[in-house]
Amino acid sequence: MSENNPVEGLQEVREAIRRAASDYERAPSEITLVAVSKTFPAEAIEPVLAAGQRVFGENYVQEAKAKWPDLRSRFPDVELHMIGPLQSNKAKEAVELFDVIHTLDRSSLAEALAKEIAKQGRAPRLLVQVNTGEEPQKGGVAPGEVDAFLEACRTKYGLTIEGLMCIPPAEDPPSPHFALLNTIAKKHGLKVLSMGMSADFDEAIQLGATHVRVGSAIFGARSKKD
Repeated sequence: MSENNPVEGLQEVREAIRRAASDYERAPSEITLVAVSKTFPAEAIEPVLAAGQRVFGENYVQEAKAKWPDLRSRFPDVELHMIGPLQSNKAKEAVELFDVIHTLDRSSLAEALAKEIAKQGRAPRLLVQVNTGEEPQKGGVAPGEVDAFLEACRTKYGLTIEGLMCIPPAEDPPSPHFALLNTIAKKHGLKVLSMGMSADFDEAIQLGATHVRVGSAIFGARSKKD
């Protein structure tokens, strides 16, 4: 794929998702492609919007705030997903801006989101990030603590959790991590599984992903900023 042709990249990724769904006897409509547009400017995103993509992922509140309001004024049916670590002090802006937040992973953030949801009357859909590899440098709830955290989200903070998200350790085969996330989700009756990126979304689809987060396979290599 040409780095300068995100529309071609989008078409290739959509086709790969269709093939994977077929291979694993799933309906392509069960799998949402989240086009990860972090670090890419509005002019790189516009052709992908024009090609019909409407679900996008961003890692940084400030970056999303700078580029998406104008794009959304022209494409009002965009669904924006927060897929990066979220600071509690950014909860207000995140609730204003995002339709789905994938990275709820601690009580302080749950409390901040609950307050803003009550205040704004706007409720993004919420996923809990699970640190399946228990990596100390990475956000997410340890697998053994998910039960208690989900219970606290529901009962203490009054939050509705729709699903789970994970980012497997870079050095590990991803499939065991995807299988673990699927097992935890099934235990709690959660329907949404955000897992799989450019290099491994095929395995994620095999193991039940409902949302795959794909950036470089669409937009090309990104800058070293991230």
